Amino acid sequence: MSCREWSRRNFLKAMGGAAGLAAAGGAGLLTGLVPGGLRAADPGEDAVVATASGAGGPENVRKAVAALGGMSAFISRGDVVVLKPNIGWDRSPAQAANTDPAVVVAVAELCLSAGAKEVRVFDRPCNEPRRCYVNSGIRAAVEAFGKRNRAADAVRIYYAEDRKFVRTAIPGALVLKEWELHRDALEADKIINVPVAKHHSLAVATLGLKNIMGVMGGNRGQIHFRLAECLVDVHRRLHTALTIIDATRVLVRNGPTGGNLADVKAFGAVVASRDVVAADVVAADRIFGLPPSSVPHIQKALEAGIGATSPAAIRVVKA
Repeated sequence: MSCREWSRRNFLKAMGGAAGLAAAGGAGLLTGLVPGGLRAADPGEDAVVATASGAGGPENVRKAVAALGGMSAFISRGDVVVLKPNIGWDRSPAQAANTDPAVVVAVAELCLSAGAKEVRVFDRPCNEPRRCYVNSGIRAAVEAFGKRNRAADAVRIYYAEDRKFVRTAIPGALVLKEWELHRDALEADKIINVPVAKHHSLAVATLGLKNIMGVMGGNRGQIHFRLAECLVDVHRRLHTALTIIDATRVLVRNGPTGGNLADVKAFGAVVASRDVVAADVVAADRIFGLPPSSVPHIQKALEAGIGATSPAAIRVVKA
């Protein structure tokens, strides 16, 4: 089955959800993380999601990760870590189309403190890569951190060169039986997914599940014909050790590119979990006011069992 075979019904459903969020102007957004429709799970269950707010991005990262047991619960000494932010767009940090640079640096610092041998930062942007890396502020922030801490060899930011994409089989795939995936992601000891939370005109909202598209080569436009299934398939092949969703500033309309500061709301929060599906369920609910059924790729991920299988199986802890 091809990724091109996306039903008209699903396409209209996705577009309708996106249009509704845009028309509401981010009406689900409040000034902080608020209780949504999620029920607490039993304390012994694995789908734990930590939320942190009321501080700056780096402090929220540290609080959320600490609530999950600290970075040493995810990173072992000597690990080579791929840190995957969103650097997809030629936009400034204030425009909220990319992950906040300070959040990226805070995650890298925690990885090194936990004993990571190397932290590799990259994305495959949609706009011109050099402009995205520079204007997002992420390249300068990562390089300054490395220089300041004499860790330039340990923390590297670089471009996703075409030669590094490897045709890879995806066992158990729903649709995407194979695809070009970045070699460094395939070979990393751990992948940490650091998306920015924002509106998306087709996908309704883009969070952790969709951010993994940045390690895909080839013509990624093809997968939008059956986006939900294709995103699930990529996550079958690439396991993320930790997802940290940056909601410092949230693009509530005209995503994923944005550009107008009037479309950005200051939210000041971070959502984190070892379970990318659970992280997306909580972020969609508490940031955008959206149930999984309104975001097709989150609903499909729940059904596919690549992480949490029900919102009721998610326990939310406030850092």
